[in-house]
Amino acid sequence: MENKKTFKTLGLSAHVLDAIHKKGFEEPTSIQAMTIPVLLRNDTNIIAQAQTGTGKTAAFGLPLIDMVNTDAQTVQALILVPTRELAIQVSEETNSLKGKKDTKIVPIYGGQSIDQQLRRLKKGVHIVVGTPGRVIDHLNRKTLKLGHIEHLILDEADEMLNMGFIEDMEEIMQHTNPHKRTLLFSATMPAKIKDLAHKYMDGYELLAVKKEQLVANLTEQIYFEVKASDKFESLSRIIDIEDNFYGLVFCRTKSDVDSVATHLIDRGYDAEAIHGDLSQAQREKTLQKFKKQRVNILVATDVAARGIDVNNLTHVINYSLPQDPESYVHRIGRTGRAGNEGTAITFITPSEYKRLMFIQRIAKTDIKRSKIPTVEDIIQAKKKKVYDDLTTILQDTIDTDYINWAKNLLADNHPTEIVAAILNYCFEEELNPDAYGEIREASPKGKQLDQQGKARLFVALGKRNNMNPRKLVELILSKVSVKPKLIRDIQVMDKFSFITVPFHKAEEIVVSFKEKDQKPLITHAKRKG
Repeated sequence: MENKKTFKTLGLSAHVLDAIHKKGFEEPTSIQAMTIPVLLRNDTNIIAQAQTGTGKTAAFGLPLIDMVNTDAQTVQALILVPTRELAIQVSEETNSLKGKKDTKIVPIYGGQSIDQQLRRLKKGVHIVVGTPGRVIDHLNRKTLKLGHIEHLILDEADEMLNMGFIEDMEEIMQHTNPHKRTLLFSATMPAKIKDLAHKYMDGYELLAVKKEQLVANLTEQIYFEVKASDKFESLSRIIDIEDNFYGLVFCRTKSDVDSVATHLIDRGYDAEAIHGDLSQAQREKTLQKFKKQRVNILVATDVAARGIDVNNLTHVINYSLPQDPESYVHRIGRTGRAGNEGTAITFITPSEYKRLMFIQRIAKTDIKRSKIPTVEDIIQAKKKKVYDDLTTILQDTIDTDYINWAKNLLADNHPTEIVAAILNYCFEEELNPDAYGEIREASPKGKQLDQQGKARLFVALGKRNNMNPRKLVELILSKVSVKPKLIRDIQVMDKFSFITVPFHKAEEIVVSFKEKDQKPLITHAKRKG
């Protein structure tokens, strides 16, 4: 059996490994596993056949961070990209991988103030991410010197050729250190790419990722385009509109898994988390609970989900877009098994649309756009389920105790009113539209309000204050008009407590317990991740 590579086995430094761990990535993608060791060897040029969405930024970003000498104030690496959007994306992603290392990474592209770029370049930069036109502009101004660079990365080289940048690329290469190493990424290998390699790269190693084909199955594949801040509300609606949801929710990092699982549990769902930080015993225990359907939602990373062999999953949810088409194939293949139908749902933000279309093209599949269920849709679906369940019960023999109870209730009340009162008593919370947050088309930048249906509150009183769940509820009822059964998931600790309440009541409770010039008694709980 092939040994699976880890980031540790690729030769990266402890510092970079720590940064990867904090970011939450567990295992390298195929292109990362192939490229990183060769780039760290620093003894050959590389042509890598890989596409957007395969994790290629980290494939060159991680070793570059390791190899850059931060004591020197010269530009040591140039990453050339075709568009300003990609320049920003690559710069931000590489910055997020550097950890505590003082690596200066600057994007330069058309449309941004050149004066701002001049100031940043003058301060000293180690890695420049730039578009061809703006790089040449700086070369002509002599504000960018590439004579000492050790690495040149040509990202999406075939796209740069398609956009007519061949002459610009050649001009830039003439300004670079002739002894540098060049890494050329290209989705395809047209003749012009090979000509460029022969002309400017003195020998190279060719790396190519094998593509995995999608196996036809009974999985319906759909996607929803939502803002990142609305993903959780969207997930809740999808779970609630299904009769018997039983599914895997995939996140990209361990911290995301913990965050989503905690939010689900706070909202009253039977959910568990599974990722690489759990011990083998913990993972096996969690998997057994999921397989026996004692929990119906398992939130997982790709790595931790290996070995989950369940044939009757109704859904696979890509809460985070997979890194590459291979991951997508693996994920959705976990539903629609053994003749059962299943649904694979992918959440994307507007900026991820191109990556999803790339996954669709490479996986040779059809992922259809759909709309998030409305609150009205969910309430109607829940009412139908209640109706169907009651119809089923009526077909069986009903216990005589319930028959006699019903007769007593009907003796003094109208039948319709009695049924309405019972439905209200049993389903008021479940059928309450206020339990759902708003999903908006657009929202301003900056701090986002938690628009989930329920909110977790922190109470600065605990067992030491002679507090218990009943007393805590009574305390809240003394200041706020809220039905006791809506105060849920009460946890009374030694010095403090937690409660879960409907979102629309949370702010009222917090404000009611504010005392002037005193530390707040009740506040919104802070979440990790």
